[in-house]
Amino acid sequence: MLPDLVPAAPGLRTAFLTHGYTVDGVRALLGRAAHDALTRGEPEAADRATRDGGELGVLVRLLLLGATEPAAAVRAALGDPGPLVAAGLLRVAGDGFVAALDVRPYADDAGSGAADDAWWVVSDLDTPAARQDRDHVTGVGGASLSLAAAAIRRPVDATLDLGTGCGVQALHASRHSRTVVGTDVAPRALALAAATLALSGVRAELREGPWLQPVAGRRFAHVVSNPPFVPGPARVDYVYRDSGADGDDALAALLGDLPGVLEAGGVAQLLGSWLHVRGEDWPDRVRSWLPPGCDAWILQREVVDPAMHVGTWQRDAGLDPAAPSARARAGEWLDWAEARAVEGVGFGHLLLRRTDAEPVVVVEDLVGELGGPLGPEADGWLDRVDWLRAHAGDDALLGATLALTASATLERYAVPGEEGWAEAGAAVARRDGPLWRHEVDEPAAALLAGCRGELPLGELLALLSFAHDRPYDALVAATLPAVRELVRHGLLVPVAP
Repeated sequence: MLPDLVPAAPGLRTAFLTHGYTVDGVRALLGRAAHDALTRGEPEAADRATRDGGELGVLVRLLLLGATEPAAAVRAALGDPGPLVAAGLLRVAGDGFVAALDVRPYADDAGSGAADDAWWVVSDLDTPAARQDRDHVTGVGGASLSLAAAAIRRPVDATLDLGTGCGVQALHASRHSRTVVGTDVAPRALALAAATLALSGVRAELREGPWLQPVAGRRFAHVVSNPPFVPGPARVDYVYRDSGADGDDALAALLGDLPGVLEAGGVAQLLGSWLHVRGEDWPDRVRSWLPPGCDAWILQREVVDPAMHVGTWQRDAGLDPAAPSARARAGEWLDWAEARAVEGVGFGHLLLRRTDAEPVVVVEDLVGELGGPLGPEADGWLDRVDWLRAHAGDDALLGATLALTASATLERYAVPGEEGWAEAGAAVARRDGPLWRHEVDEPAAALLAGCRGELPLGELLALLSFAHDRPYDALVAATLPAVRELVRHGLLVPVAP
């Protein structure tokens, strides 16, 4: 039987707010050290911090720490436990009760802190035994947070949360969308998403079905998706991660179908994973999946070898990789990878925008860590692509006025030489967002120093031509491609006349 917390949601929300079971309330009760320990999966310090916490302490132990709480304490915190047992939230454990689901406070940076902004996420328990269930519904994990941080937050009429799971992305989408639709192939996921939304006071339409089938014929301004993207054999061991298609075929098919649900100018943002196959260039592999009529930015954040890929997802499922059954399954997975000449598995972000113009497609690696959330960068990338499209001609670009972004840094570096350090080169880099870095020579460094939003690019190049005794036309031909890259990466910013 599926959990059904929707009828109980108003009473639960009132109890949570009354006792301070919110993000801020839990942090205040636990203190920084115990809260950090709990985040690392170390519950003892948090348990100690709750001992004098009254009803809030009961809720933290019951819903976050997996403790069995006496019936009287549960009744004081939540009211009559009977309906909550029937709804699937609690289980009877001796003379007390234990949580059958994970219910935790959640928030984003846009919240005001008022009661109306409080969110809670309902998911299956995060225990090794629970994670091995085929229909396990994960909570707020790294992938969910990564997608939420990457999502563009422009106000739109309608957002589709494809593969909503426990409903995390639908919560975020509610901040900037007039309507939100969440879909999932798993009835259990939809039941827990409904609980998440009801507890959080967020309205969204939930529909059951595979991929885009539940919204056939509808159009959206924004699509977000953390789909089952784990490349592997064509089977479904765990619904939240396995597509049932071979390798990365499901992602390829989804990318081809997405324009069918995007309105003109609509944007889709996904997490995805793709194979690095011996003898193939991975950017060409991903480009071959992209549909016509779409701008696309594919940003690869990491690549792992097949053994690490398999081990990571076995541990994610709560398996002991050293157990005989897990080793046997890992062997099958690695045999599959070897038969397909898989040398690595990439992971990253995919951004598509439906356009009637000549599409811009960029596939690149992110080197190093992000210097901030990816969402503002994705938003800016779309604007910069539009600007570059409007200035596609050389004359238009030469007539533009540009300025270095405030976070730009010129780095000069040296290597050991016969007489100490020997100057080896220079690079201009960003200190925020993706930490893009571009090698520059001395004329290029001088040109960038002149980009202060005062003179058009053509005039700066004329001055540079004179100062360095270089033919103007040759300098233009060598410089404009690099300038376009620097604009696209946000190092050079257009200045309005």
